[in-house]
Amino acid sequence: MGAKRARIAIDAMGGDYAPDEIVAGALKAKESFDVDILLVGDADAVETSLKKYTHRTDIEIVPAEGFVDMHEEPLSALKRKPKASINVAMDLVKQQRADAVVSAGHSGASMAAALLRLGRLRGIDRPAIGAVLPSMTPNRPVLILDVGANVDCRPKFLEQFAWMGTIYSQYALGIEKPRVGLLNIGEEPSKGNELAVRTYQLLQENSRIHFIGNAEGRDVLSGQFDVIVCDGFVGNVLIKFAEAVGESMLQVCQTELEADAASRIDRNLLAPSIKRIRQKIDYVEHGGGLLLGVAGVCIIGHGSSHAPIIANAVRLAKDAIENRVIEHLQESHSQTLEESAASGQ
Repeated sequence: MGAKRARIAIDAMGGDYAPDEIVAGALKAKESFDVDILLVGDADAVETSLKKYTHRTDIEIVPAEGFVDMHEEPLSALKRKPKASINVAMDLVKQQRADAVVSAGHSGASMAAALLRLGRLRGIDRPAIGAVLPSMTPNRPVLILDVGANVDCRPKFLEQFAWMGTIYSQYALGIEKPRVGLLNIGEEPSKGNELAVRTYQLLQENSRIHFIGNAEGRDVLSGQFDVIVCDGFVGNVLIKFAEAVGESMLQVCQTELEADAASRIDRNLLAPSIKRIRQKIDYVEHGGGLLLGVAGVCIIGHGSSHAPIIANAVRLAKDAIENRVIEHLQESHSQTLEESAASGQ
């Protein structure tokens, strides 16, 4: 018998272009990645969107009542709307009717719903959103976390991010011994604010983490590091700056290519090259970020996600499920507790 297909619950009402683009992305993912899809949201609206794209009847719609709007405060909105789409999607994972949740809706609400419905993994104080960026080394991406879940952090939170990033890189990205760096303003251990200095000490003393030192801003995409940790304030600024740089580079490349080749090459012939450039430099193309530290697979996508990005988010979820990322995190923590007990700590 073949392996069980991953079942992905998608918040069909989350995002700037919901539900049409979300539904289109879900259909693309089903065709491309051999997964089962559960579309969570207003049943009538989702069914109307489905009919625009397909006559398939094997897409399950799970009814929900309302959604969390971008301007709403997450916790109060989730409590006022217990049957909101993101709550229902998380409940599907809790009830083991789905293996993962994908949402391009309110990121704060997605994280809060995951914590309330699924709970934290043992040994984790705060979950973190990890984003994968391409580096200068081919086929060697870099994982950055946190990119927005925690604005204020303690040193032990960053230590936990480094550990979770190590496990994810090992099992989902195939990096045997991930090199971990701490984002800072200089290479020396004494550089940075109090958070950076104290975190450096913790990472250096943690045998579970292959910490190789501080990473400056210019090192992020250098290929020297496989995992880079920082607080969510810095990480969110970094990732959005990366988006802007990527888009600017894309526009410059497109303008220069077209200007140079205008008299010799049809513009349509440049489209595939420009698309490949976009896929390499734009992290949004990778589908969003995995929320690490909760007891379930959750992918938080960009609010402005279109269908291809939703499909890629489903791919990320499937990869995390098939590579048993959550199980490996749990097993690693249990092993650490056993080792600590054996050593009498």
